[in-house]
Amino acid sequence: MIVLHHAWRSSASRRVRLMLEEKGLPYEGRVVDMAAMEHHAPGYLRINPNGVVPTLLHDGRPLHESGTICEYLDETFPDPPLRPGDAYRRALMRNWIRHIDERIGHLIVFNWRHRLQAAAAAWSDAELAEKVSRIPSAERQEAWRRVARRPFTEEERAEARAKLIALLGRMEEALGPSGWLVGDRLSIADIAAVPFVKRIEEEIAPDQVTRAAHPGVAAWWARIQARPAFARAGIGPFEDRPAGGDVAEMETLH
Repeated sequence: MIVLHHAWRSSASRRVRLMLEEKGLPYEGRVVDMAAMEHHAPGYLRINPNGVVPTLLHDGRPLHESGTICEYLDETFPDPPLRPGDAYRRALMRNWIRHIDERIGHLIVFNWRHRLQAAAAAWSDAELAEKVSRIPSAERQEAWRRVARRPFTEEERAEARAKLIALLGRMEEALGPSGWLVGDRLSIADIAAVPFVKRIEEEIAPDQVTRAAHPGVAAWWARIQARPAFARAGIGPFEDRPAGGDVAEMETLH
């Protein structure tokens, strides 16, 4: 039995939902209410001591980190294969996942301002300290303090936007030969990129996910969205959510 603890707008959750749908695997989805701090509650921390989403339970055993989860699912349920068949291309796939993961800080600059920033600005210092005290990671504690008291500036957003556009440029080069990031078919590298391209296309730099700016990326994005698994995975607009979704999600990539 597969159980996925996830949040609708979390990039990492979107990856794993897309992986499960591409595999055609039945699973039970359990939405983590991040506005209510459920990801920092003792019960959740018992299955994920990092206090982030997603967490996948397979036969009761927990796994964290979206890249690790995706590879585990491909090894455990190999049909259809979503990793290249040879070791070299699998290494390239992992390099792509790592490169994309390094862009998460740039995505956060845009994502957090939609809900957390407004809510956190209204917290008293005591309320902020109490909420931060529940966060297991010192790095994320500082991130919460930052967004609550020092919102990202226009200059920081411009710098983050440029870094994300640079990701599209790197994708454009890789997509040339086959239309996929690694090898000649969809792989976990492509799945890793989906939440980032979704946010770029939706708000951050929509003019860049076009045939005029990045024709290879635009064609790849059209193919991704046309796949039945994309719709089933619930990768909707960042500002909307499926019924029962969170009202304030913190972006994490694990």
